Amino acid sequence: MSVQERKARERADRERLIVATARELAEQKGWEAVTTRRLAESIEYSQPVLYSHFRGKREIIGAVALDGATEIAVAVRAAVSAADTPRARVAALARAYLDFAERNPAVYDALFQLDGGLAYARDDTPKPLKDAFAALLECLGDVAGDGVGPELFTEVFWASLHGIATLLRAGRLRPEDTQQKLDLLVDRLAVL
Repeated sequence: MSVQERKARERADRERLIVATARELAEQKGWEAVTTRRLAESIEYSQPVLYSHFRGKREIIGAVALDGATEIAVAVRAAVSAADTPRARVAALARAYLDFAERNPAVYDALFQLDGGLAYARDDTPKPLKDAFAALLECLGDVAGDGVGPELFTEVFWASLHGIATLLRAGRLRPEDTQQKLDLLVDRLAVL
């Protein structure tokens, strides 16, 4: 291995460490606690080293969001693949989505609530975000119904899931009724 290859590998490892540490800190104490000073102390590098990877917190949030998009796509696809009927697939997708939001609140916020400097629903949307949407579309496109575009239906279904996830986290919905909410969403929106 050349010196240049080793330095590139070390740089990539350091970048992964920064993102993982930011994520861990955000999950434990919230995004307000994630500062470049605290991150630099946690990873035992100077702030200038941090800035050689990311221009600031916004880019770090974006990096966490991209990792989260990859994870949510994997979770949704795994849940859907285990189901054997269209209704079961849509229900599994909805449950996997809410479970991800509940288990990873800081990542969910990085994806959908905070400014990570990422483009959504545009030509220049990063690949992990497009793939996360594609994971939803793969399942939901089949149940959109006549005269409804699969992408439009997926956006509306996703928006509904996001609303449920956000309102549950904020304590604005009763958590004991979550399964009923999901059943209603699946049964009323999806053409099964």
